[in-house]
Amino acid sequence: MYYDLTRGSISKSLFFFALPMMAGNLLQQFYNIADTLIVGRVLGTNALAAVGSAYTLMTFLTSIFLGLSMGAGALFSIYRGKGEKEALKAAVFHAFVLIMAVTVVLNALVYLFLEPILTFLCVPVEVIEPMRQYLRIISAGLIATSVYNFFACMLRAIGNSAVPLYFLAVSAILNIGLDLLFIIGFHWGISGAAIATIIAQYIAGIGIVLYALRCCRDVVSGWKNVPFDGKILKRIITLSALTCLQQSIMNFGILMVQGLVNSFGSVIMAAFAAAVKIDTFAYLPVQDFGNAFSTFVAQNYGAGNKDRIRLGTKQAFKMSILFSLVISALVFIFATPLMGIFVDYSAQDVIAAGVRYLRIEGSFYCGIGCLFLLYGYYRAVNHAEMSVVLTVISLGLRVALAYLFSSFIGVTGIWISIPIGWILADIVGILYMSVEQKRLDIS
Repeated sequence: MYYDLTRGSISKSLFFFALPMMAGNLLQQFYNIADTLIVGRVLGTNALAAVGSAYTLMTFLTSIFLGLSMGAGALFSIYRGKGEKEALKAAVFHAFVLIMAVTVVLNALVYLFLEPILTFLCVPVEVIEPMRQYLRIISAGLIATSVYNFFACMLRAIGNSAVPLYFLAVSAILNIGLDLLFIIGFHWGISGAAIATIIAQYIAGIGIVLYALRCCRDVVSGWKNVPFDGKILKRIITLSALTCLQQSIMNFGILMVQGLVNSFGSVIMAAFAAAVKIDTFAYLPVQDFGNAFSTFVAQNYGAGNKDRIRLGTKQAFKMSILFSLVISALVFIFATPLMGIFVDYSAQDVIAAGVRYLRIEGSFYCGIGCLFLLYGYYRAVNHAEMSVVLTVISLGLRVALAYLFSSFIGVTGIWISIPIGWILADIVGILYMSVEQKRLDIS
């Protein structure tokens, strides 16, 4: 189903457009949780620490081409709102070539610099070998992940948020089944977890490409006849590079925090690996709501619906904050049993560290919820540079405070720094939105 977000009830359109995106990513996180549970329960603390630290690195790498796809998707939505079909087709073609080229280069760099990466992350001696083994295999799935994310962003940009969910569902279910088979059945250890993941990634990537070739021919067929358009490519690079920079800065900051966490040993690494999965699962719906809101703003920006954007912004913030407050309360109350899903209750030190993290950071999910809306807003109105500024504020402050506080109060200082970064970035982003509405030409 394709949604035209330039008409009809704003809150209803936003909710139903965002729903498949939320369901898809929640399903993806459900897989990540299942993967963490299987690894943690079957292979032990060191394997859990290795997979958790590797997950942070892979999230950073994925954020580069995901940022490129999201930035290009904003332009796709603008052309969709304007009804410029040929420009949309040309933009999709140029963006695909650009993003695939970046992905291939990135994949090569991972293998070339694997050892320096492990050194940079301060991986403990007992975790280095399983993490090296896992990364050598899992990195082979980067191209498949890039292809899936590009076509998923393209489909969402033109109003179809449901189809990417279907392929993600198949991938996640397959991934869990293969995890059980390879880890428990074949006893392949941490390599089995990595192999299961890349098989599922390629199934999703190939599937969504075949769908696009069959059902979106007006956008993806006849690319060999699309002439080079420097103007469109420049717009794609401008939007994509800034969104990529924003996503990369955000995840590089998280990677630096991961390195600091690793310096506290395998117990804290394992606690962080489990708690982050819970954390991400909890606030993922507001992240997807922010992406849906970006598509809403971009389509209406292209159509010139200024009043609808202003009204939709108010409604989106209200919906996001309300949801975030409910989730914060649930995570705070059930932090201990949530950690118990991943870690045996005999490992009380791991559970205690994870619970402390969840209760500190989880109390402030409304901060990250508002930040995702601000990212989507500025990306959609061709001011993606503001998203970069907010990310630098949020992550820069988080990293600086994490290193500062941890030297005085230990690992708790890392947890405290995270919501402080969110809140300061929110304040700056909302103030800028208020005073610059005329300049952004959407007041």
